[in-house]
Amino acid sequence: MRPSPTRRTVLTATAAGAAALGAAAGPAEAAAQGHRPPVTAQPPNRELHSLLRELDADRIEATIRKLVSFGTRHTLSVQDDPDRGIGAARDWLLAELRSCAAASGGRMTAELQSYVQEPASRIPTATKITNVLATLRGSVTPERVYVVSGHYDSRVTDVMNATSDAPGADDDASGVAVVLELARVMAKRRPASTIVFAAVAGEEQGLYGSTYLAQQLKAAGTDVQGMFTNDIVGSSTADDGTKDPYTIRLFAEGVPSSETPEQAAVRRSVGGENDSPSRQLARFVRDVADNDATGMHVRVVYRRDRYLRGGDHIPFLERAYPAARFTEPAEDFAHQHQDVRVDETGKQYGDLPDFCDFDFVERVARVNAAALWTLAQAPGTPRGAKIVTSSLTNSTRLVWTRGTEPDLAGYEIVWRETTAPEWTHVIPAGDVTAYEVDLSKDNVFFGVRAVNRAGNRSPVAFPAPQS
Repeated sequence: MRPSPTRRTVLTATAAGAAALGAAAGPAEAAAQGHRPPVTAQPPNRELHSLLRELDADRIEATIRKLVSFGTRHTLSVQDDPDRGIGAARDWLLAELRSCAAASGGRMTAELQSYVQEPASRIPTATKITNVLATLRGSVTPERVYVVSGHYDSRVTDVMNATSDAPGADDDASGVAVVLELARVMAKRRPASTIVFAAVAGEEQGLYGSTYLAQQLKAAGTDVQGMFTNDIVGSSTADDGTKDPYTIRLFAEGVPSSETPEQAAVRRSVGGENDSPSRQLARFVRDVADNDATGMHVRVVYRRDRYLRGGDHIPFLERAYPAARFTEPAEDFAHQHQDVRVDETGKQYGDLPDFCDFDFVERVARVNAAALWTLAQAPGTPRGAKIVTSSLTNSTRLVWTRGTEPDLAGYEIVWRETTAPEWTHVIPAGDVTAYEVDLSKDNVFFGVRAVNRAGNRSPVAFPAPQS
């Protein structure tokens, strides 16, 4: 077990750094500190830069307009009309993903995942619900999986109206366009781990498609280490006309939806409300995607979702998979869940492509690409991370299980004050499975992350107590 620098050395350096930062920062600098990269940040490498340059706003626009052209994509709309309804959209999406797969050299497959939903909330009669999936198999650790989704169904004001035009440009052709563009660009590459690109149905009726997808993955024992849904990522303009074209929100829950009573008891005793796997995933996204290469600021929101709303990440959270939701910075509710109409003042309502910002959607795709590609190339999140609590001591011993990746180089310890939202310190630990830090476990939070020979870092594992 390799020891860390002494407590006195660590604390003296921390205090000196904080004092120097405070002395150098005037009001403007202090205001900007929230946008400074965290110490855990990972700058994009040449491979990622090349991938990001291939993302195309024109293709994203074409996808959104094509999905709108089907008139309605309501889950209860017709499924056998070649030109209108959710069935026509389903068939077009499958053809597009098969086209992506054709360029993959056999690494990507595309398929329909269907089941019959019996009558339930917002489903009055037995209805076939179909997800359209493409799976890009990993070349090194294919058993480790990451999922990215958007929902291709749409709605108007009356959620049961399956016949009126429901263009669904922002909600959620924009998210599906992100997924298709990622599939197109990544199909030609060889990720180390597996990536699933999903266009799911039934979201507006009650998250039916994503629930089925999450259930199938869980039943198969799939090791999903991260899931992102892109839902309402099409516009940078708020309802008051203000624009924020360089920010994307990322919603990440704290207390896990899947938490057991035993896990809750541990959390209450040692803390960790801000250190769920989903929060660590969100911090990872900031580490790799809040930079000049994406042109975006990732605003992490410490909530599962917005008030009165829910998204396709929730079924994954409920099954103990780390998951988070991307959504535009400020919504215009006149252009989602609305009948297409013009009111007496001349105001246009309806989720039309006229109100989308396609360059913004392309930058959202960059954020997704940076996160997914780095996750797929990096080692997996460390397993078995524990803080040894068998005796009282003012130092901290951490242990974990070594990963099986062939290019694993070692591990890093991260820590922060319990009041800090981001990790503030990184300590190289080497290729070991135990490490002692000369800081009290009572005073700070610790984490462990893996590093491979290419310098890619995993998300942080938050350790549980081990007596």
